Amino acid sequence: MTKVGMVFKNITRNQDGALSTLRIVAILAGMAILSGCSATGAAIGAGAVAANTAAQERPFQKAVTDVQIKLEINDLFLRENISIFRKVNIQVNEGKVLLSGNVELPEHRIIAVREAWKATGVREVINEIEVNNDSGITDYARDVWINTQLKAVILFDKEITSINYNIDTVNQSVYLLGIAQNQQEINRVIAHAKDIDYVKRVVSYVTLKDDPARTQ
Repeated sequence: MTKVGMVFKNITRNQDGALSTLRIVAILAGMAILSGCSATGAAIGAGAVAANTAAQERPFQKAVTDVQIKLEINDLFLRENISIFRKVNIQVNEGKVLLSGNVELPEHRIIAVREAWKATGVREVINEIEVNNDSGITDYARDVWINTQLKAVILFDKEITSINYNIDTVNQSVYLLGIAQNQQEINRVIAHAKDIDYVKRVVSYVTLKDDPARTQ
């Protein structure tokens, strides 16, 4: 069994169907362990993630469920195809899954979406995966730079609750996922993204805080 599978397999629920605090920490720590952190580093990382999660707009339980979904999709990708596991990025917000990245073959896009839908709790899968064999180190460096710049800008914008946004940049295309207080906030984030050098386009899958679909 893979490390991801081992972590996920050990995630169980109590009689009421709710995750215990210990299991919540285990999920968060598991993510850090999978990244190669030490036990101490994993514990610190889990605490930091838990604190961030508590401050987000989405309820804590939904945030933890999103972590479970991401872990399970990672495990599904790893079992199905190592290239997909390595090259497809996963973002999850309240059961909405955004897949992005560069893959080698068109069928890898189809496989990734198919596997993502298998994860428990998935409500929607958005496919922004590109088939691109020409993307190199320079493109990757630019994507990282754009991500860093945008995260910094919205962090210091007092009219934006930055913790509610997930940002991913692939081939200079910025993908936004998360929860916005209002349309004006989304517009500010998009405007900031468009002002950054090298950005080719901005794609928003951000949900409004009062969107009725959030309670469905």
